Amino acid sequence: MIKNTDIDKKIAQIDNVLKSEFKKYFVHSDLDFKWGMVISDIGHASVPPNSQYPPKGHPTSHMFSWDRGRVLNEYQIVLITHGKGVLENAHTGIININRGDVFVLFPGEWHRYKPVLNTGWTEVWVGFHGSIPDIIMKDCFLKKSYPVIPNSASMLVMNLFTSIFQLAIDEPFGYQKTISSICMQLIAEIQNNQNRKSVTEVDNSIISKAKYVMQKKIDKTFDLELFCQSNRISYSKFRSDFKYQTGLAPMQYFILLKIEKAKFLIRNTDLKAKEIAFQLGFNSEHYFCRLFKKKTGFSTKEYKLNTGGFNAFN
Repeated sequence: MIKNTDIDKKIAQIDNVLKSEFKKYFVHSDLDFKWGMVISDIGHASVPPNSQYPPKGHPTSHMFSWDRGRVLNEYQIVLITHGKGVLENAHTGIININRGDVFVLFPGEWHRYKPVLNTGWTEVWVGFHGSIPDIIMKDCFLKKSYPVIPNSASMLVMNLFTSIFQLAIDEPFGYQKTISSICMQLIAEIQNNQNRKSVTEVDNSIISKAKYVMQKKIDKTFDLELFCQSNRISYSKFRSDFKYQTGLAPMQYFILLKIEKAKFLIRNTDLKAKEIAFQLGFNSEHYFCRLFKKKTGFSTKEYKLNTGGFNAFN
């Protein structure tokens, strides 16, 4: 359970803005769909203990019962701000949901959820669909086998939900573009919350330190195993945590830093490939040029010509 006075205040602000219940279902223009993402519906509902669930007032496409469950044609992000309950989908058994947890519903996937009868709950949700969420909501974000991110009611998440609701209430010109952009930021922050919990604060500090050292040693070599020894962490664990956080193995990350610096030097100086290779700590010009071509798709000369840098290499 989350115990955070600032978050409690933000939850109270949402409850105050939306009162006891608020839900809205949107119509869309062709222009909205061209943006790549549209918000389908949003809502906020306080379900008292020992009351009917789900509450009435939803369109037929969104109503369901625990016995039948439901299939939607949209994604939904649901945040529980009070109480607790359970969730089940086609890929899981019953999963417990607690205050501060977020869960995600996927289009075309059977699911059902409800609060515990003697506690009730308060739910906040946003529904959306489009080509952009089809890309960003794949397994790189969340697995359907466990679509829950515990303890996600951070201040930023609460602020983003508040912004979404305020825009939905006022409907200013172009609000669909703005609200969908905020929803993308919400997805990003929820994913960040998910990833943060998989790496301890100590490990995260070491990864940040490694990135800093790589920047400082960009013109040299970097002994990763010696770095791990001096920071009392096994290389295998460091490599695993680093790749989990960045998507790249440490040495790949270091090499890409060098390539980015090389691209800057090619664009903004008249240094030759041999000089850049030496300046960035590569053992040979041939290795540097081969690596540059592999990572960018261009030779150093081609890159200089295509980016309008200084005179082409001799």
